Amino acid sequence: MSEAAAIAALRQTLETLAGPEAVLHDKASRTLYSQDIWQQGSLCALVLRPDNGDTLARGVAAITGAGFSLIARGGGMSYTGGTLPQDARTVVVDTARMNRVLGIHAEDMYVTVEAGCRWQTLHAALEPLGLRTPYWGTLSGAVATVGGSISQNSIFWGSGQHGSAADSLLGLEVVLADGSRLHTGSAAQAQAAPFFRHFGPDLTGLFSCDSGALGIKASITLRLLPALPARGGLSFDFQTPQALLAAMAAIARRGLAMECWATDPTLSAQRAQRERLLNDVKALAGVLRASRNPWQALLAALRLAFGGRRFLRGVQWPLHVQVEDRNEPAVRALLAEARAIARRHGGRELPNTIPLVIRANPFPPVNNMVGPGGERWVPVHALVPHSKAVALHAAVEAIYARHREAIERHGVLTGYLFTTVGHGTMAIEPLYFWPDALATLHEQSVQAAYLQQLPRHAENLEARAFVGQLRRELIALFSAEGAAHLQLGKCYPYASALRPEALALVRGLKQLVDPARRINPGALGL
Repeated sequence: MSEAAAIAALRQTLETLAGPEAVLHDKASRTLYSQDIWQQGSLCALVLRPDNGDTLARGVAAITGAGFSLIARGGGMSYTGGTLPQDARTVVVDTARMNRVLGIHAEDMYVTVEAGCRWQTLHAALEPLGLRTPYWGTLSGAVATVGGSISQNSIFWGSGQHGSAADSLLGLEVVLADGSRLHTGSAAQAQAAPFFRHFGPDLTGLFSCDSGALGIKASITLRLLPALPARGGLSFDFQTPQALLAAMAAIARRGLAMECWATDPTLSAQRAQRERLLNDVKALAGVLRASRNPWQALLAALRLAFGGRRFLRGVQWPLHVQVEDRNEPAVRALLAEARAIARRHGGRELPNTIPLVIRANPFPPVNNMVGPGGERWVPVHALVPHSKAVALHAAVEAIYARHREAIERHGVLTGYLFTTVGHGTMAIEPLYFWPDALATLHEQSVQAAYLQQLPRHAENLEARAFVGQLRRELIALFSAEGAAHLQLGKCYPYASALRPEALALVRGLKQLVDPARRINPGALGL
């Protein structure tokens, strides 16, 4: 059978299983689903968009049975190749139609969602009940899915105290390569609900953070917590990155902040440049809606209305801290301790506009995936213990110093985002902006009105290749320092970095659940 005939036969099978509307075969759709933020993979053969777990399982069995590979895709916000096809005999499985909250079990404090449920959707369903998951989403949660975060792992909302997405996980329903459906945690028992993670060996952990290499998530169960009603925020500016990182580490070790993040002078200047008055008005409305204290809301509104973004001028290394607790006195105590730590490390207090606005508008449009001058954007990152953060940042700067002439010649802007994860970990995320043409994914994801305001750039393959070189050098540095990573995909070393006994176990697991290597081949270096 020719390749075209094989694709046509598989398309007919999938349309019979899932309906014609669930199978995309036009070139424009296949191009979109073969991209991530950073690069283009091989053009996939088809896109399957199932709307429930049964259809997903039958579709997986049909795809692998026909000798095709498959890759699961959530919101598409990855930048590490984990959702990119390596060859044309690949079907991309888009989980966007599997977007339901399947059950909120308030009495037992867990929630189950389909893999394509967006973090924003889950947050909206839980908020009226006074509940939330411990980790409750990434900043791209208007698009990013729960299934994508569990496969790739992610950080931000709640990470200061509750770690990453996988740390909130109780159980999974995973479709294996042959279409069989595996339940993990307490739900691995025939008659049990997914209320508890650790029932014998931790199968849930095996299938989390796997970049979709071991199976396709159908549903996810997460822990619930009471939403804390009292909130507050602080901002500080530091003159050096060393002082900033020391303050962040001290705040994290004390467990004071629900979210604690910082940027560098480049991103501070970009924030002042990027925002518009209309965004300030929307942000003001969000602050007023979110506040439970009317006087606090009025004060924040006045600061935002009259102060605007003037305080960002001249800011060097700004730190933002958000705290939550059961009552206002407890919040004031947390803020007082965080303030004392920041001042002890030389921090100059700023208006707390940014933490208040961001907390009140937690899932903004994903316009930040394009620079304020229409530039392409891509990050790279490392997670390290606090004791290594300052030295690792200095090592990154040393690489930049060696490439300074080329950085300036190609018009590359470099920046940083720092985020604390739990009490002992710092995420260091170098960012790159450079003039280059946007991809289809950018055109589909960024708001059209925002794109219309931006200048457009011609394709700049030379600058793009140079950014790729910088990323590879940093990834090698991070690996040499023993850093951990989120969304390993096909970018960060995993198999090549493991000790031999750990690699043998992972390879054995892959052989057991996917003997023909049909599920996301190449992910994790397998």
